[in-house]
Amino acid sequence: MIQGKLEVTIKINELPEAKTTDNGWQQFEIDCDGRIISVTVKPKIWKKLTDAQTNYPQWVAAIAGKLGEATDNGFILLDPNIQTFEKKPKTPMESAI
Repeated sequence: MIQGKLEVTIKINELPEAKTTDNGWQQFEIDCDGRIISVTVKPKIWKKLTDAQTNYPQWVAAIAGKLGEATDNGFILLDPNIQTFEKKPKTPMESAI
């Protein structure tokens, strides 16, 4: 049997409501089809989300991390990292003549 690494990626397009914990870290939850994912990030990583909210009319964020401890209704995401992208509105394709 070979070894593998299980990582989870969650995509969001709204700024979650977060509460500040120790050292300014932000903690929030995401409902993924009825499973509640608990995420805690450093202020520098949280800033990526708030910058996307401020700078882009539409955006999407990919939150990736390791599957952590199970909770009553989901799990904790360990070592989360966030990448944000501006979401460009799709333009209708021009008809070929």
